[in-house]
Amino acid sequence: MDLEEALQVVGEFGPYQKRAVAILLLTQVYMACQSMLIVLIGSTPHYRIEQQDVVPSSQQDKHLIWFFTSLCVPQWFLIKQQAYKVSLAGSLFFAGLLVGNIVFGPLSDRIGRRPVYLTGLFFEVIFGYVTAFAPSYEVFAVSRLLVGLMNGGIGLVCFVLTQEYVGKSYWAMTGTLTSMTFAIGIALFGALGYFIQPWRSLAAAANSSGVLFFLLSVTLPESPRWLYCQGQTQQAEEVLKKISAQTKNHCVCVCVFYRYACSLVYYGLTLGASEMSGSRYMNVAMYGLVELPAYPLCIYFINKHWAGRRKSMASFLCLAGSACLCTMFIPENTVSVSSLALLGKLMVSAAFNIVYIYTSELYPTVIRNAGLGVCSMSCRVGGILAPFVPSMRALHTSMPFTVFCLSGLSAGCVGLLLPETLDKPSAETLEELSSPTHNRVLESKVREHCADTEATVITQHLAFK
Repeated sequence: MDLEEALQVVGEFGPYQKRAVAILLLTQVYMACQSMLIVLIGSTPHYRIEQQDVVPSSQQDKHLIWFFTSLCVPQWFLIKQQAYKVSLAGSLFFAGLLVGNIVFGPLSDRIGRRPVYLTGLFFEVIFGYVTAFAPSYEVFAVSRLLVGLMNGGIGLVCFVLTQEYVGKSYWAMTGTLTSMTFAIGIALFGALGYFIQPWRSLAAAANSSGVLFFLLSVTLPESPRWLYCQGQTQQAEEVLKKISAQTKNHCVCVCVFYRYACSLVYYGLTLGASEMSGSRYMNVAMYGLVELPAYPLCIYFINKHWAGRRKSMASFLCLAGSACLCTMFIPENTVSVSSLALLGKLMVSAAFNIVYIYTSELYPTVIRNAGLGVCSMSCRVGGILAPFVPSMRALHTSMPFTVFCLSGLSAGCVGLLLPETLDKPSAETLEELSSPTHNRVLESKVREHCADTEATVITQHLAFK
């Protein structure tokens, strides 16, 4: 089995890879800030020149008073004949980018992506602080050259890592996201510059994000593709094991969370029935009867290929959260609030019903009972907390529905990360569950079996003739 086949088995873009790619994408924001720094701190400020009347005309040129109306300007009066130094600092940065691309690329092929990336990011942060606190223009210019050197190098390695962590079918997506995140970083830097005017403070603030991203990047593994190509198969296998383990843990955590959210919203809305306008007895009855239409809806949607278990459950949870959200924009103790609350109860009841069916299909046979037990425990936790949610009305009238809204929407979005189980063979082992190609492999085997059977029948028929 080659590395591409191994990635298809453990997951081409599982939770572990998503976290690693997310860290690399966030680093693009930092690199964009460093690339655009000179645009803001090196802009020519508005100024005017006034002469002192008491100074003799022969010495007027030596006694000019400069008035700067912009705060983000270097202290070295880089205007008029000295203005070229601003452009020079920008050119030095891009010259560093050129050298970094030339040097860091082959270096990462030789000694590995991770050490080159971490070393480059570390020194870019160091030189970034030198830029912010440079005592002279000469130090500033040299620091921009070195920042560009590191920026160009790690930018190249960062892009390669976003590709090599994931399966080949995701390369177009991760590559595009890298460019998109860099563009977002430029926009964020513009906003940062608006709020932080002094150029030294702006340079330090923009550079400080690099410290956080460096600490996050320390957790990144080496590229499994590079390890495999270097013959370090054992190390590559260790990385793939981490990817596989995170995929399994991710499925369990998601199941626990949405079972908890369903229970919290379901029992929270039910227990809050007495707080609605009108007769409390009628409200309790209505909160029970409103569930009845939910179950036929479940049967209809979960068996449709365009909806299935996953999308149906996520949609009902999001609709429940949206209904609770709408109640916050309507005056309390009105029929509209009660109607929206009942609609939320209808939606969450449908989601709760799907959860039981979906969870049992998600877990493989070897741990199905234990898995359902863990999910049931999370349900009980949601039930324990539910009675306290309606009482949060004492803090603010919209607080209970805010909790229900956030729980429903977040659980609905997280549930989309799980695989679909409609018309898919039940997994027998945890390895089959974590493999996104499990179903395709089984279908391929079925097709091969059918093709072999058909070929055998034709051969026997010809032999008989």
